[in-house]
Amino acid sequence: MDLQIEDSVLVKKYINGDEKSLEVLINRHNQRISSFIYSKVLDRDITEDIFQDTFIKVIKTLKKGSYSEEGKFLPWVMRIAHNLIIDHFRKNKRMPMFEGSDDFNIFSVISDDKLNAEKQLIKNQIDSDLKVLIEELPDDQKEVLLMRIYKDMSFKEISENTGVSINTALGRMRYALINMRKIIEKHNIVLTN
Repeated sequence: MDLQIEDSVLVKKYINGDEKSLEVLINRHNQRISSFIYSKVLDRDITEDIFQDTFIKVIKTLKKGSYSEEGKFLPWVMRIAHNLIIDHFRKNKRMPMFEGSDDFNIFSVISDDKLNAEKQLIKNQIDSDLKVLIEELPDDQKEVLLMRIYKDMSFKEISENTGVSINTALGRMRYALINMRKIIEKHNIVLTN
């Protein structure tokens, strides 16, 4: 019975005082959100902490009445979790440790690879999302897109390699991009850096 109730209805019921509705929402999305967090932090305890912090933020936002319902509860919660993951990396990974020396050298901070943990996390997520998108394309469109973007081939080279005209290669690329936009909307994927 619970599975038929839309997220938006459960959110409204929770805002109106039905605590059980939030429990249904948490149970419904628990696996997906936990898996997403774990895939970034690779630690069960940290995953649990971030998961709890995510729903504390969700509860506070809902209680304040700051949540605007657009039928996008899960993507909203995922964004909160993503921001908390980045905060985690900022706090725990980006602060370089200096041991055994009173000499402070600014260049040891600047060159520390850990400062790029957030950027790397975001890049990895975008790369992973792009792979999902590309896999859903028809083979002919996927082939042209991979040659153009990942192999940096010109449309003339693509035409020669695939045995189709330049116009056909251009058309396949155009359709690949149109289809990727549709897939992005279908999966609520956010590709930002």
